Amino acid sequence: MGEAAERAEPGGGESDRFLVERFLSGRAEAPFRELYRRHTPALYRIAWRSLAGVPGTAEDAVQEAWIRAVRGLAAFRWESSLRTWLVGILLRCCREQWRRRPQREPPSPRSAVSEAQGAVRVPRPDDRIALERAVAALAPVARQVLVLHDVEGYTHEEIGALLGMPPGTAKSHLHRARRRLAARLRGDGVAR
Repeated sequence: MGEAAERAEPGGGESDRFLVERFLSGRAEAPFRELYRRHTPALYRIAWRSLAGVPGTAEDAVQEAWIRAVRGLAAFRWESSLRTWLVGILLRCCREQWRRRPQREPPSPRSAVSEAQGAVRVPRPDDRIALERAVAALAPVARQVLVLHDVEGYTHEEIGALLGMPPGTAKSHLHRARRRLAARLRGDGVAR
């Protein structure tokens, strides 16, 4: 494989590895900006949902994750994708934020979400709000597993590696999170 092939992303841009090498070689701003632009939207989505949508916390977690990533970038061994490595750092930042914040009652979901059996319908804005609130009400680890698997598409093996748990434990957390989410959306709050 030639140098041009190693530089290119499948979509046409420069690869993460090439950008990291350019950034590390002289702390060039342009490659860092490209990495930041490429990965921050996904990091923010994960942080926002992981931290239950509390204003300001997702931005803080993403900022801290990038600071830590820049400090550790030279030691990154490319055993995973750069995004997976960044998500791992981000999840540690989110856990630290959860530990520091005062314990509050989770937001209560609206019980107005009712689905006619077998009927196909377009979700209403209230449904989305209820869903976001129900996800926010989950325990932090359950919420992270649910978001990583069902929203971001990570496998149980990847989630286990990111959260430091066996894949089977990640599956169990996902199963319980889905049950609790469904119960909250039904309005009974009882996980079956």
